[in-house]
Amino acid sequence: MNKKILFINHHKTQCGVYEFGRNIGDALKKSTLEFLYCECGSADELSTTIKHHAPDAVIYNYHPTTLSWLNIGVTKRIRIPQIGLIHEVTQTIADAADNRLFNFHIAHDPTLLLKNPIVFKSGRLIPPYEREVDEPTVPTIGSFGFGTDGKGFEKIVASVQQEFDEAIIRFNIPFATFGDTDGAKAIGIADECRQLTTRPGIRLEITHDYLDQSALLDFLASNTINVFLYEDRGIPRGLSSATDLALAAGRPIAVSPNAMFRHVLDTVPSVSVADRLLREIIDSGVEPLEKFYREWSEQMLCWEYERICKAVLSQESIPQIRAEGVIKRKVRGAKRRIRNVLGMRANDASANGWVSDASIGVLARRPLERVIYSPVANVSRLNRILSNDARELYRPTIEQMFRHLPELMARKIPEANVQQAFVLDTVYRFASDLVDPKILSVGSFEDSAAAFLKLTGLRIDEVDPVLNYDLAAFMTRPTTVNGSYDVVFATSVIEHVEDDESFVRDISLLLKPGGKIVLTCDYLDTYKRGDPIFDVNYRFYKQSDLAERLLGCAAGCRLADQPRWNCEKPDFFHAGFNYTFATLVLEKTA
Repeated sequence: MNKKILFINHHKTQCGVYEFGRNIGDALKKSTLEFLYCECGSADELSTTIKHHAPDAVIYNYHPTTLSWLNIGVTKRIRIPQIGLIHEVTQTIADAADNRLFNFHIAHDPTLLLKNPIVFKSGRLIPPYEREVDEPTVPTIGSFGFGTDGKGFEKIVASVQQEFDEAIIRFNIPFATFGDTDGAKAIGIADECRQLTTRPGIRLEITHDYLDQSALLDFLASNTINVFLYEDRGIPRGLSSATDLALAAGRPIAVSPNAMFRHVLDTVPSVSVADRLLREIIDSGVEPLEKFYREWSEQMLCWEYERICKAVLSQESIPQIRAEGVIKRKVRGAKRRIRNVLGMRANDASANGWVSDASIGVLARRPLERVIYSPVANVSRLNRILSNDARELYRPTIEQMFRHLPELMARKIPEANVQQAFVLDTVYRFASDLVDPKILSVGSFEDSAAAFLKLTGLRIDEVDPVLNYDLAAFMTRPTTVNGSYDVVFATSVIEHVEDDESFVRDISLLLKPGGKIVLTCDYLDTYKRGDPIFDVNYRFYKQSDLAERLLGCAAGCRLADQPRWNCEKPDFFHAGFNYTFATLVLEKTA
């Protein structure tokens, strides 16, 4: 029997939260699960709706302003799993989310790290828009939003006047049900923008009508570019929904380097006005935005919600909602949740605790100036032991990594960096022979090899339970295509995977003919099942594992060269264990 899930929104208002929930409700109608969209304005209306539909779970498009009547007294009387959307979400808010109001939470912030076991995340949603609108002949710079402080409409006027001799500026600044009912703020912003528009050839058009989504998309599609220059006031904020609609319109976008746009700041080339002029961003068109259209579609949203709801409904015990306290979330339990699929890397110096948010800063933005990597000379073997001779061979690469990733490298165990150096050098060599190679990093969180490869300008798809999902879930994504990757790599990941044979099988399915697999692992040829092992590992690897068991699982693959895995004297010591590292490099032949 198919499960039934209610999606609860508040009644229609001139409100971005309502529109966000309405869009999700419409998208979920296309799901393989039975999602029922309902609008409620009181606890009694919610109770009647639940009794009528008898759902298996409830999802709330929750904001304390729009659903002010939904409190702990209401939710604790409902005996089915309840999930609340977090709108103004930051990493700190997601980490601190508890089960007092809802059993679980969903955050539509693709930049979040998944540290809290009761918080799921999903991508954004770009609503479908089919109409074709001719591009204006005169450069037309548009923007929209309620008249709240810090939206930066005035900055847009200034930027356009600096860059263009002739242009049209078009703003839609409607009155807001919550916060600007009489429109005083919207009108005040409009008046200031008119006073600032002084250059001949620049025409300013401002409307205050509240446009429904169809009309708003028509408005955005009629512009050459849509620009959002929010001010950074030092206050942690959630993501802006304005870019969701701007992307739907199919025009270029430009943003300020504001945390509310952190989810779109990694485009190549950049869409940030701190990096490029509006003219330059216009000239790049929508090509830098293509990945967002793939990842934030209705199809992907349905997949995300289906897997979240299945995970919630499959729980043997649901965290009970209680007014008197919060659920205790131990770091050890959260780490084990990750370990069960991909695990911690042996050289992760943060293995005993979560890394601070600043740890991913280097991954969040690509520099305009690419790092030039100098490959190691005299590399004669790929399938090998990474002992002290390899540390000396790859010392120049490790030095380059410290130069460009100092904070990330400072968290690593020095003797273990040879793994990342080998992976970086090997993947870069393979990628250098290809035009626009497609590369996948499995277990990419805190992987300095993946971070450095991105600095060189390579585009890396990333899979990691802390960032998004595990490899098994990735294989079920609607956008995942077997036989589409040139290189797949995983640095010191496989020993943390319980079903390592399925792991290798999945990776081999993702490869194109001629594609390469690059792995490193914890290695001890004398290891026997049942011997002592790290509590985050499932095993040490032996020659027979690499040459026979795992190779046999890699469909259509062969060893990239003749292996040399003999190691009589392991030279790495960690947490009371004496072992070494080995590499496994495969090539797909068919």
